[in-house]
Amino acid sequence: MERSILAQEIRAAFPALDLREQEPMKAHTSFRIGGPAEVYAEPDSEETLCALWRFLTARGVPVAVIGNGTNLLVHDEGVKGAVLRLGERFSAVYRRENALFACAGVTLARLAVFAREQGLAGLEFAHGIPGSLGGAVMMNAGAYGGEMADVVRTVRCMAPDGSVHETGAPGFSYRRSRFTDSGEVILGAALALTPDDPAAIHGRMMELWNKRSASQPLDRPSAGSTFKRPQTGYAAALIDAAGLKGACVGAARVSEKHAGFVINTGGATFADVTALMARIQETVFEQSGVHLEPEVRIL
Repeated sequence: MERSILAQEIRAAFPALDLREQEPMKAHTSFRIGGPAEVYAEPDSEETLCALWRFLTARGVPVAVIGNGTNLLVHDEGVKGAVLRLGERFSAVYRRENALFACAGVTLARLAVFAREQGLAGLEFAHGIPGSLGGAVMMNAGAYGGEMADVVRTVRCMAPDGSVHETGAPGFSYRRSRFTDSGEVILGAALALTPDDPAAIHGRMMELWNKRSASQPLDRPSAGSTFKRPQTGYAAALIDAAGLKGACVGAARVSEKHAGFVINTGGATFADVTALMARIQETVFEQSGVHLEPEVRIL
């Protein structure tokens, strides 16, 4: 379907939708890399999202749903089809007893702060993790001994046919969930937390934040940890031992501060990053026999 025709049909069916054509994806990823999306929109409600999803998939249009784009690497050529972003309009959070119910677009930082203000512990580990709840649940994000599997009890999601359901079986494992490959889109989640003193929660959050800021290149564009932790050891340690700190391809570089991060030093391309990732994998495997699996999602 031609781009102009696709955009015209979407606008005719959804006149209130803020639809953009050839939207540069580098503006929507923390890596600051990526070509244009054929069409791009930020649905303002669950109903609009589901209706738009059904409209597009019925016409065979590829659809990618994203959050804050903090674990995303987009091709230089861009994205064919539609990119739908769950942003501020999907960021509601409310409390019921000792549980929080949150929409997929809320950032983990905001969610952790809200929990602290409510005197609910359990999300301290998430305070410094970039990104939104939906992506964090999908990949079972974690840090410093905590992960989403520890707190998520039910997940509200959209099935590939556009219907909405809730599940209490997310199928979590290390940096994975059933949603990683199921084709379902996470809309929100219920989190079970523990009452605690807000000051104590704040202290733990700041301790972890200080560790993170001291050890990670937070001032450079990246997608966070580039590779998953292998079964033995740590990806960063293996990369460092392979002598790859500071290694670069084009404007993509292995951070000297934390070898687990590939950073964009300015103007890096998808090709730069993927070539550097391949070099890292090859060198680490040659030296240690360990295959590093990418943690970053490629779109």
